[in-house]
Amino acid sequence: MPEIENSVVIENLVKRFGSFVAVDRLNLTVRKGEVFGFLGPNGAGKSTTIRMLCGLLTPTSGRATVAGYDVGRNPEAVRQNIGYMSQKFSLYNDLTVIENLRLFAGLYSVPSSQLKERMEWALEMSNLKGQENLLTRTLPGGWKQRLALGCAVLHRPPIVFLDEPTSGVDPVSRRQFWDLIHEMAEQGVTVFVTTHYMEEAEYCNRLALIFRGKMVALGTPSELKRDCMQGELLLVECEPLGTAVEALQASPEVQDAAVFGSSLHLVVNDATAAMPKIRAYLANRGVTVSRIEKIRPSLEDVFVSLTTRRGEEAKA
Repeated sequence: MPEIENSVVIENLVKRFGSFVAVDRLNLTVRKGEVFGFLGPNGAGKSTTIRMLCGLLTPTSGRATVAGYDVGRNPEAVRQNIGYMSQKFSLYNDLTVIENLRLFAGLYSVPSSQLKERMEWALEMSNLKGQENLLTRTLPGGWKQRLALGCAVLHRPPIVFLDEPTSGVDPVSRRQFWDLIHEMAEQGVTVFVTTHYMEEAEYCNRLALIFRGKMVALGTPSELKRDCMQGELLLVECEPLGTAVEALQASPEVQDAAVFGSSLHLVVNDATAAMPKIRAYLANRGVTVSRIEKIRPSLEDVFVSLTTRRGEEAKA
C-alpha cells in the first residue's frame, strides 16, 4: 500500500441516478488518524458518498482516492484496504459468533499466521470471550455492534467506514462503541463515520454537513458552533408552547423558531434587543414567558439552521 498522509481525498465528486443528482461536486480531505464525521438529513447523499469511497459505486464524474487508490479505477484495491460497517451490522444472524469471525477473516484474506491472534482480539474487544458458539441473532444490540466492528477490522485496515453504526443501539452501548473508535484512531486508523446523533458528532475531530448532495459546512464541532449560525440564539420557556411556535413564525424579530424539548430555540439578529420585544409579542397573544435568555448554539442548532436556510434558498 502506498504511504499517504491524507487517507481520503475527494475532488469534484458527482453521482447521478438518471436525472437525480445524489452527490453534487463534493470536495473533501480526511487526514490519517482522524475521526471524521459526515452529517446530513435522510437522502442528503451520505450513504451514496460512502459507497463510492468504498469502491461499491462508480462515480459519475470527479475523482476520489482512498488509502492512495483511485475508487473509480481500482475499486478492488480500495476494498482490500478498508473496513466497512453499516447500520445493519453486515453480520450473518444464522451463524455463530466464531463462524462470523472466520467468514470475515476469509473475505478479508487475513493471513493464517495471524488468524488466531486477530480472532482473540475481536472476541476480547466485543466482550464475547466464552460466548463464541452463541448464534449471532441472539446477541443484544450492543454486543452485536461490537462484533460487527471486530469483523470489519480483522485485517487491520488503515481506514474504517462506519455508516450510521449506532442506529437503534442504547446510549450506554453507543458511548462504549465511541471509546473503541477513539482507541483505533489513537493507533493511526482513520475513521469516517456517518451519524444522526448530534451528541455523537461532538466526538469527531472534524465534521462535514451535507445537504441535498452538497457540502454546506466543514470544521471542528467548536468551529461550526462558533461560525455557522447566522444570528444569535435565544432559549424561551413559555406556555402554551404550540401557540408560541405558531405566533413566532410570523414575528419580524425571529429568523427561525424550533421546539427543543419543553422549550423553544429562536434565531434572531440581536438577542439583547429582541428579548423584550419577543416577550411583549407573545404576551399580546396570550403566551406566558417564564424564561428567555441568550444561549450558545449546539450542533443541533447549527444543523437545523443550515439545512433550513439551504432549503429556503433552494425554494427561492
